[in-house]
Amino acid sequence: MKFGIIRERKNPPDKRVVLSPKACQKVLNTHSKAEIIVEPSPIRAYEDDAYRDLGITVASEMEQCDVLLGVKEVPIDALIPNKKYFFFSHTIKKQPYNRDLLRAILDKNIEMYDHEVITNKQEQRVVAFGRYAGIVGAYNGFRAYGLKNDVFHLPKANDLPDQQALIAELKKLSLPNIKVLLTGRGRVGNGAREMLDGMGMRRVNVTEYLEETFAEPVYCQIDAGEYNRRKDGVRGNKSDFFAHPEEYKSNFFRFAKVTDFYIAGHFYGQGAPYLFTTEDAKHEDFKIKVVADISCDIDGPVASTIKPSTIADPIYGYDPVSESETDFTNADAIAVMAVDNLPCELPRDASEGFGEAFIKNVIPAFFNNDKDGVLERARMTKDGKLTERYAYLQDYVDGKE
Repeated sequence: MKFGIIRERKNPPDKRVVLSPKACQKVLNTHSKAEIIVEPSPIRAYEDDAYRDLGITVASEMEQCDVLLGVKEVPIDALIPNKKYFFFSHTIKKQPYNRDLLRAILDKNIEMYDHEVITNKQEQRVVAFGRYAGIVGAYNGFRAYGLKNDVFHLPKANDLPDQQALIAELKKLSLPNIKVLLTGRGRVGNGAREMLDGMGMRRVNVTEYLEETFAEPVYCQIDAGEYNRRKDGVRGNKSDFFAHPEEYKSNFFRFAKVTDFYIAGHFYGQGAPYLFTTEDAKHEDFKIKVVADISCDIDGPVASTIKPSTIADPIYGYDPVSESETDFTNADAIAVMAVDNLPCELPRDASEGFGEAFIKNVIPAFFNNDKDGVLERARMTKDGKLTERYAYLQDYVDGKE
């Protein structure tokens, strides 16, 4: 089995890679029938020589490979027909801007495996960059807080080498006794929590957070059960919420009344109530002035997130009265950090973490006849058609929706 590590061609450039040089070496040492060719790249977080130095072949020979591994969408004109591809296609939610990409994948008889749908038998995702989105998102949020209030100036995450360097910068801060709210307990939320714990911020429970005042900065991590409640007043739970989101309404405003800085690291499901609305943000008791929206659902559950921001220009202001963009330093503005490709700011850490998961959960499937069904579950297309599991995308492909 010959694997190709393809050059990332999407713009803006992405420095991440599925397998680092050491990860490639590990694959070759573990699987005697594996071969790896790395396509030359001027932007990758690891230079071509870092692969060559470990004996990995670097060559423009992707046509000779069986399986091609990338991170972001491959431009249509760069797709090689009749190959197996792994990358984030951003098509499984019927994203309109990638309809033509999925059509091209089918036309070129490509077997498409989307990283987002690589799961174990319990249908849990096994390869993801979410932890690193949480790590960088929390850091960027503190950077936005400092700029918004003109109290400190953190360097950009993009200019620092790794997570430990980010934590070291946060440890230097002298914060007022603010309250920081973090939603989500998945990869993203827990990645953000690593940063809060790493900088030594005190964690408090919901009751303490809502009712007490503190002489130091504190944070509270909450999940869907704490910021939603059943409409009928019956006590709900997380599994019931995910099964019947339409039966719930937001209970977030009680947190908004006491929160200075909000980190959104939750997963938002279709049909779930919004956390806070444009009307909530207008309320005189709404206290949040800085939002780090790692989840970045536009015009969705976090009303102040009206567009994604970029690594180059990561912060914008939201004016609750006009519901429009403004200067984030304005007194009445909510400062919003909503970068939608946060792991790109820590490309080496993110690549190493992703590669470890890929080696553990995906690579063996190519050599054990896919005994656990990992490849079968993630295969979106085969023989120029959508597979049964992804047949729901047919109307999307056909332009009917």
